[in-house]
Order: sequence, then C-alpha cells, then structure tokens
Amino acid sequence: MTLPKMLMIAGAALLVAGFLLQFIKAGRLPGDIVIKKENMTFYFPIVTSILISLILTGIFFLIGRFK
Repeated sequence: MTLPKMLMIAGAALLVAGFLLQFIKAGRLPGDIVIKKENMTFYFPIVTSILISLILTGIFFLIGRFK
C-alpha cells in the first residue's frame, strides 16, 4: 500500500470517528480525569483514548487482514 493511499484511509477513519464522537458524547466517559481549580480546569480523557485506540487497532487489523 502506498503512502498517499494510507493517508487517505487514515483521514477517512479520523473523519468518521470525529463525526461519531459528536453524537455519542464519548469524551466524558467514567475514568476520564477532570481536575477543577478556582480559575483552571484540567481534562485528560484517558479512558476515551484507550477506547479509540482499541477501535482503531481493530479497524487497521481488519484492513491489513483483507489486503
């Protein structure tokens, strides 16, 4: 697979993931770290990152398997 084709597939996957994340509110899962102070809020979506990583790993595994 050539580099331009891989970039197009990765871009399409990110586009679909971004579109779906708008509707399922996956950015606020239990386990995500939120620290609120007086004038600052720190948000680290660790569980969301792990979930997205697992989904993308499965997608790329399937793409590689049927290549």
